[in-house]
This record gives sequence, structure tokens and C-alpha cells, in this order.
Amino acid sequence: MANGSTLQKAIDIVTKATEEDRNKNYEEALRLYDHGVEYFLHAIKYEAQGDKAKESIRAKCIQYLNRAEKLKAYLEKGKKKPVKDGDSSSKDDKSKNDSSDSDSDDPEKKKLQAKLEGAIVVEKPHVKWSDVAGLEGAKTALKEAVILPIKFPHLFTGKRMPWKGILLFGPPGTGKSYLAKAVATEANNSTFFSVSSSDLVSKWLGESEKLVKNLFELARAHKPSIVFIDEVDSLCSARSDNESESARRIKTEFLVQMQGVGSDNEGVLVLGATNTPWILDSAIRRRFEKRIYIPLPDEHARLVMFKIHLGNTAHSLTEDNLRELAAKTEGFSGSDISIVVRDALMQPVRKVQTATHFKRTSGPSPIDKTTICDDLLKPCSPGEEGAIEMTWVDLPGDKLYEPPVTMNDMLKSLASTKASVNDEDMKKLDKFTEDFGQEG
Repeated sequence: MANGSTLQKAIDIVTKATEEDRNKNYEEALRLYDHGVEYFLHAIKYEAQGDKAKESIRAKCIQYLNRAEKLKAYLEKGKKKPVKDGDSSSKDDKSKNDSSDSDSDDPEKKKLQAKLEGAIVVEKPHVKWSDVAGLEGAKTALKEAVILPIKFPHLFTGKRMPWKGILLFGPPGTGKSYLAKAVATEANNSTFFSVSSSDLVSKWLGESEKLVKNLFELARAHKPSIVFIDEVDSLCSARSDNESESARRIKTEFLVQMQGVGSDNEGVLVLGATNTPWILDSAIRRRFEKRIYIPLPDEHARLVMFKIHLGNTAHSLTEDNLRELAAKTEGFSGSDISIVVRDALMQPVRKVQTATHFKRTSGPSPIDKTTICDDLLKPCSPGEEGAIEMTWVDLPGDKLYEPPVTMNDMLKSLASTKASVNDEDMKKLDKFTEDFGQEG
């Protein structure tokens, strides 16, 4: 989806809301204002570039929310019936309504939930299971917890219950967050909440734990739902005597909401991801029923990754070349391989930038790949037959032949890229897997 499309959608919705407002169709206007603000919050989180843009969108959100509050108050006022003196039955009804709706009409609660609604992933990331190389154990566990209970609810009755908590742990760059994106895409009927510490930690005393509580209440209201907490160790590290009171309260609230007395989390999956599982609190670790190790990719997975990252870019690599690259990248994470390929894909661009001579060749047109042109120009050495002295500045935009990525380009990029995971971290992860985890 094009960048900024969510923001454009938000603008379209609030434009329609203001039209309905002018036409005095207040109920529809209120619904559209609320819907538009949801999209604006999503745009602030995922699309807005720069603090000024974010502040501008926030200011608009406040403006629309204020108008929505006025409309709501007006509509509620219009629905209230006059109460006669001594009409005890109506008073009783009012007291009942006040007690039953006290939570839903609590403005503080609404404010907190409005904050958290920005964490709901509105636009799907478009990452399929097939886009994730390897990790079959992790995919199976996630399908058991998310996809199958929705598709075959009759299988998960009685004592056979889907998993309530799954922890994905492993070295950085191995695809933990990418797996979460695949879950968000594939779980079509589920509401996906993507939260981090910035969504749940507040400077106001007592607000952080209220945000945690409201997050789980919102998840239960939108079930089936998935709460994905990236870098869960930043919120739920081991409790100690020298930590702050606010941090301890957040952890306590997490423990209660995930699996405490009176917390019914049926239809809610908590999915956590961390690179440092050994610093998690033991009680939090227990609540993640499945702890799945996402290891560094094996040789076959690395081969698949090279193919995925090359995509449909023009290249001259054979299957044997790709196997050789997969063998040479032992100890590399999926992210490291992505960087190697991206750097190699830039090598033909660098050739064009540094070339002093070009020569004519035939090939697919840069505008329409189905058309073959014979007047394209490609970089060459000065001594080659037919070489024309020119730089990329003199080249017409639609006459450049795209040089294919070669094995030499790949080897050159591989020589300049180092693995980002060290042996010390791997030993800690292996020890944690041996004690508490299972292979993914």
C-alpha cells in the first residue's frame, strides 16, 4: 500500500464527517469523527515523518475529538426524557444505569482506550507464511494458537484449549517481528494490537498500569484478538529491590491481566518477542506457555532468503552460486543476509555512477519490460569496441540498460558485511533454550 494512504483515508473520513455535521446528521457525523481519529492515530504511529507532521495531526485529532464530545453530549441530552417530581421508578432506573454504565461513561477510561486504539493494526502488513523462510516449529505453534481456533472452533472445546501466551526469543534479526507481521496478515478475523513500552509507560502516577489494564480490556472487547508486545523484556524484566515503584506496578498488572484471578482471557493471545529472554521475570516467563527459540537460519533457509531478497531484480546468479553464498554465510541472521543482498543490488547502480564510457546494447525497455529495444546504453570499459565517452548525467532516463547483479557483486558485498550476532549471546540463548524453551 502506498505510503500516506492511511492519512489520506483519515482526511476523506473527517471531510465526510464535517459534511454530515453541517447537514445536522449528528449521529453519522459522530461515528465518522471517531473512525477518522482512529486512522489519524494509525498514521501518526506508522506513516508520519517528522515531529512537526505528528504535532499537526495530533492538533487535528484533538479538534475532531472535541467536536465529537460535543455531538455526543448533544445526542445524549436529546435522548433523556423529562423526570416528574416524585417519579421514583425513573430515579431507580437512573441509579441502575449509573451503576451499570459507570465504566463505559468514565471519561478517563475512554481517554486511555483512545490512546491504545492507535496500537490496533488497521492496515494488514501483507506478509504471508510463505514469505518466512524456515521456522516451521514457530509457524505451527502460531497456527495452533491463532488460525485453527478461528477456523475450527469445535476442535478447541473442553480441555483442549488454544495457547494463551507465546514467547518468541532468539538473536536479533532472525524474524521474530516478521513472524508477528505474518500472524497479523493471516489472522483475518482477529484484531491485532502491536504495542511497545512507549504505548504503555506514562509520566503520570498510576496511569501506566491503567493503560495495561485497558489494553487487555480492549483486547477482550475485540476478541478474537492478538496482543503483540515487541521487546517485552523492556516492560517485564526480573523484579528486584532497587527498581522503581512504577516499574513494579506495571509488572504486577501484567501478571494479573495475563493470568490472574477474575481475568478471562479466552480468545486473547499474548505474543511476546525478545532478544534477551534470560532477564525476564520468572512469573512472566511462566505465563508464556510456549517459549519458542527462533534460531539463526540454517543453510537451506539462507538459500531461500537469498532468493526472496533478490526477488525479480535482474541477476545472473545460478542455483550453484546461491548455494555457495548460503554456505559462506554461516552465522548470519536473516537481517544480515537482507543487508548483504541490498548492498549487492546497489553495485550495478555504483557501476553506472562511476562509468566514464557506455556502449549500445539491446534489451528490455526500462518503461515496458515486454518491449525489446536495441538502442539502450550500458556501462563499459574505455577500451571496448563501440565505447562512447559519456557519464550518467548525459544519459537519457529511458535509455539506460539495467546491469544485472553478478556473483562478483554478491562476493564484494559479503566481504564488507559482518554478522551482527556474537558467540557470547548465542551461548546465553542456548542455555535458556535448554532450560526453558523449545526449538522453533
